[in-house]
Amino acid sequence: MGESVYVNGKFVPQSEAKVSVFDRGYLYGDGVFEGIRGYNGRIFRLDQHLERLYRGAKAIALDIPLTPEELKDVIVETVRQNELQDCYIRVVVSRGEGDLGLNPMNCHTPPTIVVIASSISLYPEEAYEQGLDLITCTTRRNLPTALNPEIKSLNYLNNILAMIEVSRVGAHEGLMLNHFGYVTEGTGDNLFIVRGGVLKTPPPHAGLLEGITRQVVLELAEAMELPSREEQVTVYEVHTADECFLTGTAAEIVPVARCDGRIIGDGKPGPITKRLMERFKEVTVTEGVSVG
Repeated sequence: MGESVYVNGKFVPQSEAKVSVFDRGYLYGDGVFEGIRGYNGRIFRLDQHLERLYRGAKAIALDIPLTPEELKDVIVETVRQNELQDCYIRVVVSRGEGDLGLNPMNCHTPPTIVVIASSISLYPEEAYEQGLDLITCTTRRNLPTALNPEIKSLNYLNNILAMIEVSRVGAHEGLMLNHFGYVTEGTGDNLFIVRGGVLKTPPPHAGLLEGITRQVVLELAEAMELPSREEQVTVYEVHTADECFLTGTAAEIVPVARCDGRIIGDGKPGPITKRLMERFKEVTVTEGVSVG
């Protein structure tokens, strides 16, 4: 039996999980989404993910027809129906079906809601032991005044263009700079560096998605009495960092070994990175909304 997928009020087999070709998510990337992780029968940081989803929907004037509590129940039930202890959950909300014009007021159905619970492996296991190879992409991050990266929208072409650069040179990930030349984030992960025992990450106003895992790391750093700062980060600072790692729901915490051919630190996961990775794993198996 295939995966059970929630589509507009019904649970259907994966083979029957379909949306219209007139859906604005398909035609224009007009919608928002979240990627959420489940560990040990619990859904990690579900409330924070839903809060970000509804913020993004409000920013693009999309009214989600379910309340956060109702959508939370749907997500839990999707995981339960698929009998998953550890999983990756994708929640997608588009504006619904319309005509072929741009005007979102011409939608003639409620927003489309899809919830998928499956598995994901973003990087090979050796990447967590040996570290990633990064490049600096020529594709700049979207201007916040054009399409704010704080909105986790269905239009990911900006990130995809950068990932094309990464794939063509055989790297694992790429750094995206803003229009001032400061580092924002990776194509799908937030960035942290360690210099002189201080943890540093770009601030949201640099033009990035404020990641849930990023926030967990900042909380862990505070609990560990590890000095941390949200400040503008340059490529030079990444190249010369003592340690570097990326964070994301799918990636979790993954160390960086090289950037643009420069070895970061001694080319291996650093002590602070490893401590945070250990603490993160401890947190993920003890926190979260129980699937039951």
